[in-house]
Amino acid sequence: MIKAHDLFTPAEDWLFADDFDLELPPWQWLDLISVVLQERLKSMPSAPVEIPPGLSVSGAVVFGEGVSLPPFGSITGPAYIGAGCELRPGVYIRGNLITGRNCVLGNSCEFKNALLMDDVQVPHFSYVGDSVLGNHAHLGAGVICSNLRLDQTPVIVKLLNGERISTERRKVGAFIGDRAEVGCNAVLNPGVILHPGAVVGPCMPFTGSLESNQLVLCKSPQQRILRPDLG
Repeated sequence: MIKAHDLFTPAEDWLFADDFDLELPPWQWLDLISVVLQERLKSMPSAPVEIPPGLSVSGAVVFGEGVSLPPFGSITGPAYIGAGCELRPGVYIRGNLITGRNCVLGNSCEFKNALLMDDVQVPHFSYVGDSVLGNHAHLGAGVICSNLRLDQTPVIVKLLNGERISTERRKVGAFIGDRAEVGCNAVLNPGVILHPGAVVGPCMPFTGSLESNQLVLCKSPQQRILRPDLG
């Protein structure tokens, strides 16, 4: 069984280290996001920020120090936006979002029931729902973390060894490990698992799991090669 620690190595001073058990399967973190926010936001002070006139902010939202806010967009709590994060024009946060430090939540990107760790970049036109993104994970423009099967049955994850496990959840997006990357306009189908350093090439639909430091390309979906920069 895969555990969260197989994908993510939180910083020692991560604010939510006591709330997310690394021994759990990563999809079980999804149920914890709303619970953690409801409990933790009550006692967490928000840094002073100036809300631009065109930015809608409602519900319980806590901002860390040095957050950069866009001239327009929508943020609905509960949400915790970590220190140094940059929110770009048209960002759409639909609640139950936790981000680490120095993340980019890009223009026209939508986030819902998601956990982003430190230094995550989602810069342009992406959807991130019911997903967990590890430290330094990066999504190219237009990446979609699909979170609902066409038949709307519970999402099944396929592990590297071929084992198939039901998450018992109707909505499950992607679990993107530390330093993993996804190319522009790729679609990660429900329940995708990218191990640390894995790369999905642009313009491809991807299903299942991808090993650490492996790269898969659209022109040859079965070809998985070691990332040259990490070989």
